[in-house]
Amino acid sequence: MVQPNNSAEGEGSIHLQIDEPHRLNETRSSDNTIFEPQSSIEKRESSTATSVGPTTPAVPAPEKKLTLFALRLAVLEKAATGLGTLGFIWATVVLLGGFAITLDQTDFWFITIILLIEGTRIFSRSHELEWQHQATWSIADAGINSFRALKISSSFIIENIKAIFKPVLAVRKQSQRSRDFARTIDSITSRNSDLQGKIVRTWTSSEVPLLPYAQWIFRARHISKMLYWLQLLSASACVALSLMKLIKRNYGEIEKGDTDKRNRESALNIFYSLALAEALLFLMEKAYSEFMISYCNLLDEVNKECDLGPSGVVSIKRFFYDAYSRCVNGSIFDGLKMDMVTFAMDLLASNSSDEQLIGAKILRQFAMNQRYSDDTLQKIGINISVIERLVEILNWTDQEEEEIRRSAAEILSKLAGKKQNSIRIAGVPGAMESISSLLQTCRSSSGASDEISEKRIISDHAHYGFLTFNHLGLLILKKLARDHDNCGKIGSTRGLLPKIIDFTHAEERFLKEEHGTPDDQIMTLKRSLQLVKRLASTTGNTGKNLRRNLSEIVFTISNIRDILRYGEKQPMLQQLGIEILTCLALEEDATERVGGTGGVLKELFNIFLNKGMLENDKQVITKAGEALAMLALESKNNCQRILKLGVLESLVQALEVRLVRVNAARILRNLCTYSGSNCFHQLKGITNATPIVLKAIMSEEHKLQEVMVGLGAHVLAFLSPEESSLMFKKAEITEAEVANELVQILKKYRHPPIKVPRIRRFAIELAIWMMEDKTTNVQIFKDFGMEKELEFVLETTAELESFNIFSGAVGMSRHSTTIHSLVETALRLLADG
Repeated sequence: MVQPNNSAEGEGSIHLQIDEPHRLNETRSSDNTIFEPQSSIEKRESSTATSVGPTTPAVPAPEKKLTLFALRLAVLEKAATGLGTLGFIWATVVLLGGFAITLDQTDFWFITIILLIEGTRIFSRSHELEWQHQATWSIADAGINSFRALKISSSFIIENIKAIFKPVLAVRKQSQRSRDFARTIDSITSRNSDLQGKIVRTWTSSEVPLLPYAQWIFRARHISKMLYWLQLLSASACVALSLMKLIKRNYGEIEKGDTDKRNRESALNIFYSLALAEALLFLMEKAYSEFMISYCNLLDEVNKECDLGPSGVVSIKRFFYDAYSRCVNGSIFDGLKMDMVTFAMDLLASNSSDEQLIGAKILRQFAMNQRYSDDTLQKIGINISVIERLVEILNWTDQEEEEIRRSAAEILSKLAGKKQNSIRIAGVPGAMESISSLLQTCRSSSGASDEISEKRIISDHAHYGFLTFNHLGLLILKKLARDHDNCGKIGSTRGLLPKIIDFTHAEERFLKEEHGTPDDQIMTLKRSLQLVKRLASTTGNTGKNLRRNLSEIVFTISNIRDILRYGEKQPMLQQLGIEILTCLALEEDATERVGGTGGVLKELFNIFLNKGMLENDKQVITKAGEALAMLALESKNNCQRILKLGVLESLVQALEVRLVRVNAARILRNLCTYSGSNCFHQLKGITNATPIVLKAIMSEEHKLQEVMVGLGAHVLAFLSPEESSLMFKKAEITEAEVANELVQILKKYRHPPIKVPRIRRFAIELAIWMMEDKTTNVQIFKDFGMEKELEFVLETTAELESFNIFSGAVGMSRHSTTIHSLVETALRLLADG
């Protein structure tokens, strides 16, 4: 059975990058088909080959520049603080404690002022970081409280201001324009009803009324600036006062014999020097900080390397202040241990929506960035609590939390690309239900009101990105579906399969339009079909249940039929739909539903026998042939439906067309085998294919030879001995030559081959017919050593030769006659002859 491509997919949508090669691999699969088994060894080798590539050099994290910068600033800060502490102790213990009475009045006040200044600076410094942290919760340049406020346009603010005064304005006579505006406000209010009804139990910094009517002054960024300038002024004043005293040295006169004042000058020089050094170090720290941030644009440079966009500067600032705070408050090396990914994961776990958004945006950007993606996804993947948080966010439907939700969905879409991570995601309780919440369609169940329903939903939800969430939800599910157990969870999630099938619907007018670039609806349709294909191709009991559930949904087959009927300009979508039908045909009930849906078989034949598509859409034609062969397999009803379509003659002619003759031969063989005895006369025209079949048996090899040998026994069965002799003559081939070729096939394939698993069975069937048709053929087979080859077949038979089709390495649709029985029949004919 055709297995889903294991390569990670990065298909494009509104917010996702497009990877064309992977998309092509998804639809244009290899030559392996459902009619041959797939070795698990080959799969492992191929997956290893794709997963192991050249090792890429390690990429230095951009935030290392910030942590090193924070370390250097912390060294200067701690050195200045140390000198300040020493100066404070010197002043209080030595000067004010030992010389307080003997100090000159100016020195006393200078020391007192310097100490007060230093105390002010230290106080300001200790609180500046706290307010700087708080300031990074808002966009400083915009002056708005949170990221969410960025979505509010100026017109929206004006409308809300007017809404406040609406009761006052209601007293006046409203014009038609004002009534329309009121209705607009009502619609906005209804859209945000969930938010208004939510109880907010904590304060944010901008909401705390420290002083009435003075909120602007007490904004975090304003207080942070005030403290910053207060420190600069304090340090500058300290430098001025210290230099003034060190230059003048007017410490007062010392009288002879006054031993109490003999060390006063030295003590004062030491104090003023300490104060000057401490202030200069602080100013040097500030100058270095301003030089790196304002002149070298360090924060902008790191933001550019991280590719966080214009609003990313706030995230970078917050990270820097966190790193600097750790270096200052703890060891100077504590900040070096920080990284952006861990920082973002901590913010994501916060209760603040602003911090959650910062964390989600950082993780999303790093997960999407090719340079940092592997490292980021690895860190997220081993942190179960972060995965649970991301899954939980998918359930957030508040319009103001749209960006957080979208970021979480995009992160999970990348995370699910690695199999181990996909297992962890699916293992989170309620994960499938959360992903299912992303799939919200705008299409109603009644076809006539689709457009009205869509307009109503768009009106109700303004600019909410339903389409983007649909893309992401389908992409996540598609990647999760690469794991067998995850497919079972998807199938068992209540209401999820009908949602997925709903996305496979497409209007006739849309399918017939030309699309130069991938359209959003085309992408949604393609992704949903890919997901359904993966689910339908699942092996084992899980696959059986999924195929049954998919086929029982009344829209599944009819939606695919519309794609086959109107999607001539979308061959990629047609191919996916055909492959889904092929997979569904593994189940008997599903086969009958497909065949019983009006027009499906007809549309498949239109594609399969369409000569105009031969050059452009070879893969679609091949897949259509496989689907028809599967639908005719062991289905008497479908075989009779095919015969009623009147395509027998076209199928016989198709045996001469290289592209389609393999599947044409399979379809004809199934028609002969399963149509029933009452269709003998309808199948009589198949005898015209005898010369074509005989020539192919003699000249072809591998797969084509296998299907022609299999068809040969059934075609010749419609002929009398005299008619068969005429057909051999018409083909200019003798029966001895065919007998020799059959013996050579058994010699060539001494062991059951994977690529042509039924060729030995078919060769024995044709040999049996030839010996039963004419007794003279028995001696011919004896002369060619047929008996010896048949005995060797008995010793090498395998389960591989007992099935018509395969699901991976599992055989399905067992032959009614075992190969042992065929060999015994052939040996008996040889002995009796």
